[in-house]
Amino acid sequence: MGRKPQSSEKLRPVDLAREHGLSTQAVRNYEEAGILPAADRTSSGYRTYTPLHACALRTFLALLPGHGHRATTAIMQAVNRGATDEALRLVDEGHAQLLDDRQTLRAVTGALRDVQPSAGPPRGATSGPGGTFIGPLAGRLGVRPATLRAWERAGLVLPHRDPKTGYRVYDGAAVRDARLTHQLRRGGYLLEQIAPLIAQVRSAGGLKPLAAALDDWQDRLSARGRAMLTGAAALEAYLRARERGRSS
Repeated sequence: MGRKPQSSEKLRPVDLAREHGLSTQAVRNYEEAGILPAADRTSSGYRTYTPLHACALRTFLALLPGHGHRATTAIMQAVNRGATDEALRLVDEGHAQLLDDRQTLRAVTGALRDVQPSAGPPRGATSGPGGTFIGPLAGRLGVRPATLRAWERAGLVLPHRDPKTGYRVYDGAAVRDARLTHQLRRGGYLLEQIAPLIAQVRSAGGLKPLAAALDDWQDRLSARGRAMLTGAAALEAYLRARERGRSS
């Protein structure tokens, strides 16, 4: 193993950049964004970094896969200005979002269990048991009626019209499609990504495309959770390095 660098050791931007395959401009940009602590300058104006800066860069890159660029930048900025509690709150928010996404995935999986080959009553049938209008359905899903109309325009939800009133009526199949669309939208899927899944469900030719999407979603959540663990370890190391620097 190599010699452990001392806190007083001077490093150049290129030293930090080479460790991670970055450009020296990227390192300077990270400093200017507050991701790295402010660097000292030589008499000729060149930046000089220390092992603390190298630790900060490693922490940023470790947090990035789990929290994303925006949240990771905010976490590092908070740490570097001494607002540790703010940084930890942002980390907590990331974990809370991951938990919410896991719950959403479970809800989507539950909705999938309800999918039946039968498409329900004929599209031209009048409203009967199980049929609902746009307002009540929007309320149940926690969306606006305009959102349901947008899903209808995209072909994701297909209500029929009451022959007497002309109002939209959502039968069992339309409610199912609305539920699936809602859950997949919460999972980050775009309307154009949802369309073939809904079409496959309707055709009852097999649920493999939806099952594959859910498996991929589960894999991405697991990878994010593990990345958060790696990022947390790096953040703890950086916080300890800063504490040692203040006490020395």
